[in-house]
Amino acid sequence: MEIINRKQYVDRVLGYLGKGLILVLTGQRRVGKSCILQSVAKQITAKDDSANVIYINKEYAEFNSLKTDEDLNEYVAAHLKDQRHNYLFVDEVQDIDGFENALRNFQAKDLCDIVVTGSNAKMLSGELATYLSGRYVEIHIQSLNYSEFLLFHGLPDTDDTFLKYLTWGGLPQLAHIGLDNRQMLTDYLGDIYNTVIMKDVISRESIRNVRFLIDLVRFVGDNIGKNISANSIKKFMLSQNITISPTLTSNYLSYLCNAYIIDQVRRFDVRGKRVFETNEKYYFEDIGLRNVLVGSNLRMDIEKLLENVVYLHLRSQGYQVTVGQLQNGEVDFVAERGGDRVYVQVTYLLATQETMDREFGNLRRIKDDYPKKVVCMDALAAEGNYEGIECVHVREFLQGI
Repeated sequence: MEIINRKQYVDRVLGYLGKGLILVLTGQRRVGKSCILQSVAKQITAKDDSANVIYINKEYAEFNSLKTDEDLNEYVAAHLKDQRHNYLFVDEVQDIDGFENALRNFQAKDLCDIVVTGSNAKMLSGELATYLSGRYVEIHIQSLNYSEFLLFHGLPDTDDTFLKYLTWGGLPQLAHIGLDNRQMLTDYLGDIYNTVIMKDVISRESIRNVRFLIDLVRFVGDNIGKNISANSIKKFMLSQNITISPTLTSNYLSYLCNAYIIDQVRRFDVRGKRVFETNEKYYFEDIGLRNVLVGSNLRMDIEKLLENVVYLHLRSQGYQVTVGQLQNGEVDFVAERGGDRVYVQVTYLLATQETMDREFGNLRRIKDDYPKKVVCMDALAAEGNYEGIECVHVREFLQGI
């Protein structure tokens, strides 16, 4: 199977090699972390044919015996080669108990450059983060952004192509299935979702209330772009004759975030320059998985899907993203990167004066000089500048910023 180079990630990994840091590639299962490792290995050996790349993938049966840090230490020691540049790549490293002990050992002895991948955010939390503090860099891998989607599928940038992206999302394997085989695509995405839920959430977190977990994912998927709290979910569940505590709800939301199924986005007080700790919004890391779970109805869900893919694009470009809270309103996204900031509003069409007033009005109330953009699918509106606020067609926005 041909591996298409995801340059933005491969270049970042290559840039960190030789710096004495452990590189940790995180992200949802099947977003292409393994292929990125293989692309990196290919470029390493192309430049240095004597390089020794030790590759371990915990999803391969031949590595089932590597269960603990001691097993990993022994395996690597047996495969290191003197007088050569050694590289250690470990896929799904969280499946090795105590892996952090082995990684720190390799790093302390300067035995090799280390790149690992993981599908659960908990691997970099708590004691592990403290244990490896200052010794690692995390690179978060997302599913394909729109530009990558066009490249992988060999498609032109058209309205029809964009609707396919909104429907099926950006998991790289879809390029090998083909976008015309609807049943196969649905089956594949369903299998990925079930694997992530079963392996990375239910089994890992010892979930007992599986029905509520599934209902919770569907609730989040149906409420993209809305403020969500544990209490609001509790009230909804009560309307369905289901009694759930806010604490359990908060725990389950964190499990879904840890498995990179959803992202939590906090609210930012634009005026007071502070971040609120409640009523966050949630977006899916892959829109195709969301659609398979909730059901894909572009006509009914277009606003939600547009907002979700704009969020994902901002993240893919290295922005830290919050929701902008105003005194009497909000801005969909406040995106910050390296001291720069951009405010983004997302809407489907600018068909009425009321919509224009709402989308542009909130941005006009922000009295600073940072760029402000309204992103929409309205071909007629998305070609101008209104009182210093740029209106951009979503397809153009998703290939820039």
